[in-house]
Amino acid sequence: MLSVLAGTVSVLLAVAVLRLLDRRPTGSARPGRGDLLEPRLQPMVFLFRDRRLVDATQPARTLLGRIPAPTDEWDRLLQWIGPRFHDAPARLDQISRLGRIELLGNQGTGSATLRLLAEDLGGGILRLTITDPEAEQAGLVVDSMSQQAMEDELDLLRRALDQTPMLVWRQDAEDRVTWANAAYLRRAEALSDGPLGWPLPRLLDSPKPVPGAGTTTRRARLDSQGVISWYDCHSHGMGDQEMMFAVPADAAVRAERSLREFVQTLTKTFADLPIGLAIFDRQRNLQLFNPALIDLTGLPTGFLTARPTLFDLLDKLRELRMVPEPKDFRSWRQQMNNLESAAATGHHVETWSLPGGQTYRVTGRPHPDGAVAFLFEDITSEISLTRKFRADLLLGSHVLDGIEDALVVFAPNGKLLVRNRSYGQLWGDEGETLADALAAWEDRVEAGPGLAALRARLTEKHEGRGDNGVMAGPSGQLLGWSVTGLAGGRQMLRFRASELGQLTKDAEPADADRIDLAGAVGAK
Repeated sequence: MLSVLAGTVSVLLAVAVLRLLDRRPTGSARPGRGDLLEPRLQPMVFLFRDRRLVDATQPARTLLGRIPAPTDEWDRLLQWIGPRFHDAPARLDQISRLGRIELLGNQGTGSATLRLLAEDLGGGILRLTITDPEAEQAGLVVDSMSQQAMEDELDLLRRALDQTPMLVWRQDAEDRVTWANAAYLRRAEALSDGPLGWPLPRLLDSPKPVPGAGTTTRRARLDSQGVISWYDCHSHGMGDQEMMFAVPADAAVRAERSLREFVQTLTKTFADLPIGLAIFDRQRNLQLFNPALIDLTGLPTGFLTARPTLFDLLDKLRELRMVPEPKDFRSWRQQMNNLESAAATGHHVETWSLPGGQTYRVTGRPHPDGAVAFLFEDITSEISLTRKFRADLLLGSHVLDGIEDALVVFAPNGKLLVRNRSYGQLWGDEGETLADALAAWEDRVEAGPGLAALRARLTEKHEGRGDNGVMAGPSGQLLGWSVTGLAGGRQMLRFRASELGQLTKDAEPADADRIDLAGAVGAK
């Protein structure tokens, strides 16, 4: 209890002393010489309790007000003290143990010496006094720290403006340049034929600030001996004068020009495409289309330039009978919803068979930022060609099935390509390679010189091998075989019932020789 009371008394006494020092002379009596100097010879004293500002003299408050920082008074003071008294933050953390700290420092860029006195008054109360020992009446400061802080800030701002690549200047109501930074002066000297005069020449036609509109912006060009530079000029009103900022925009101008050229190239490419193109944004409004879309769909140009939505475009296509004929409107709407959803989530392709006999391929592709693109391609001729090709294949298959001879065609790698119905009835439909066929033949008939000659002809491909011969069939009949070479290394094998008739099961090879069949069962 006594410690709290003592701390409170100490705070009251310290505040009273500060108020006494900060008091100005009043009354009608003429102040003396010392009183005239008192307002500017007040000490810079801060009083903190648990690092919260309790009171301060007027110079101390002025210094805190000139430190730009969105923090409390203690942090702002440390921000100013830190660069000038390097050990101050660490020593102040030990003030409760040390009781009193005195440090010497300097005033920023200047060479004046500063003294920092920190005193622990007890009860968490800390008094900081900053003085200039070299000033008149040492121990009192003529607000020199505030003045030095302003000079340091001014020097920092000047250096920043002189090092910036922007052109910064100020002009009056008559458009006369009254101030400019180093970048502006260097550019003006480069464009001037002689030494610069005052007022400075205007380099850019900057925008006029609009009252109440804040900053006004426009792009301006600067021609220097045939070399054109671009700037984004920002104008801001300051009373009866204007502050101008010109940011270099050469890179932005080049990028915009490249983008325009790229878009023009794409537009020309899209215009020559035979495929209809329609690109919709994330709100599903039409943003881009090409002439082929009009040619394929018959949509009016005015309708497309009005940027309809995707579903408005699909409804218009339905009116023009350019979509598949739906069973009812609800199912058609559901189909179109599915089309939009599938195109937005991934690559989606549909084939539309139109009432007029045309066939369109509709492809939906998602684009960045939720956009979606649809491509309309007329594939009527492709579908007709495919159908004709399938019909020709079916006709050829029927023709092959109508031949009584058993036919089979093998690829150069031994794959079975074609077989007709007679072959399936003779040897079965199992197997898809030459090896499978040989295995089936050997399984159904007994080994003989005719089968051996056929195997040799199909597998060994030696020159001098006969292209035809006779072998025993699966039912004991004589089969004549013939191999014909086709284009691409393919081979066609034909089995035909031999005119020699059927071999008897009791006939021995010697009997076959006696009936003069040796030539029939061998290779010719």
